[in-house]
Amino acid sequence: MSWLMLAGAIAAEVTATLSLRASEGFSRLGFTALVVVGYATAFGLLAAILQRGMPVGVAYGIWAASGVAIVALLGHVIFGEALTVPMVAGIGLIVVGVLLVEFGRAA
Repeated sequence: MSWLMLAGAIAAEVTATLSLRASEGFSRLGFTALVVVGYATAFGLLAAILQRGMPVGVAYGIWAASGVAIVALLGHVIFGEALTVPMVAGIGLIVVGVLLVEFGRAA
């Protein structure tokens, strides 16, 4: 259940961050509302995950790193933002780092 909650926290944070870009300085109220609700949901779920016993380094590392990677990819798709080869390599390193954190927990 914690992993499902973590996926929800990641989705909420990504939605909030992309909505922040789309809100155009908080001038578009619908997107502004998504920013507030998305971040509140993300932090609420993250708090619940930590309360359930997931280590903070694992939960936050996966949450933050996944958010960065997904926002970069969706920012390219939705907003036409740059996505260069070094950026894609960086996203790949983020994925490897998240996997090392998770697998390192079991060691």
